Amino acid sequence: MRRTLLLALALDSLGEPPSRWHPVVWMGNYLGSARKRWYGSSPAGQLAQGAAGWALGAGLAASGGLLAERFPWPLQAAVLKTLLARRALFAAVDEVHVALRQGNLPEARRRLAWHLVSRDTAALSASEVAGAAIESLAENLSDSVVAPLLAYRVGGLPLAAAYRLTNTADAMWGYRTPALEWPGKVAAHTDDLLNLAPARLTAVCTLLSAGPAGAQGWKVWARDRRATTSPNAGHPMSAFAGVLGLRLDKRGVYVLNPQGRAPEPGDLPRALALARRTLILAVVALLCLPRSQRA
Repeated sequence: MRRTLLLALALDSLGEPPSRWHPVVWMGNYLGSARKRWYGSSPAGQLAQGAAGWALGAGLAASGGLLAERFPWPLQAAVLKTLLARRALFAAVDEVHVALRQGNLPEARRRLAWHLVSRDTAALSASEVAGAAIESLAENLSDSVVAPLLAYRVGGLPLAAAYRLTNTADAMWGYRTPALEWPGKVAAHTDDLLNLAPARLTAVCTLLSAGPAGAQGWKVWARDRRATTSPNAGHPMSAFAGVLGLRLDKRGVYVLNPQGRAPEPGDLPRALALARRTLILAVVALLCLPRSQRA
């Protein structure tokens, strides 16, 4: 199981497979199709339909993972690789950095919105674009890399695939809008539950990766980790804010490390370096977990 995890991370550096062969694309297609079939008009009916759609999807994903566990271990690593988003995440942040470094704020806003955030980026300043990219880097390092790896170490490919389906469902359904408030509730709360441990592991690894110089990071994390509406996102984001000495501010929603300075384009390479160190420590921690019975 350990060698499978390490090979999956190595394979991730090669990029993504074609969309028609990508399990997460299949998950997204399923979730989009399920949403089109919702017809409930009452909150209870919408809640039930969303819960059933999530449960069926998670069951199918876990079944696919169980089937993949019959493959030779290198092929299992290839499947696990598709459930990660390390290379894509780091590349997306770097794209935003390149646009900001070139002074092309409209392009930086476009790339931020296309790859990393769901908020409206049209009025964001260069500093806010940089800050949003760092926030997304920290949160998605947990959600899209550490979490599926932890799920794999605990429950093999079935749990890793079910986690990825749940996380994708939260990304597509987990909004407090009239159309999604009730149907997406079960997926959103399940995603919160599954990310409790990964978010905290990511935060601690971030803080440890800074060494003695990260003392301020521990203080910021202890104070600001609950400042976000999500029970998990504030952990890695506040750790990044503290270690990097930055004020991360989402207008009207939260402020992390208010005493920090405003982010600049040059902080994005620093954040990427921190993310890489964090991931190394997280992988070491995961490799130290007791061997799963599924191995």
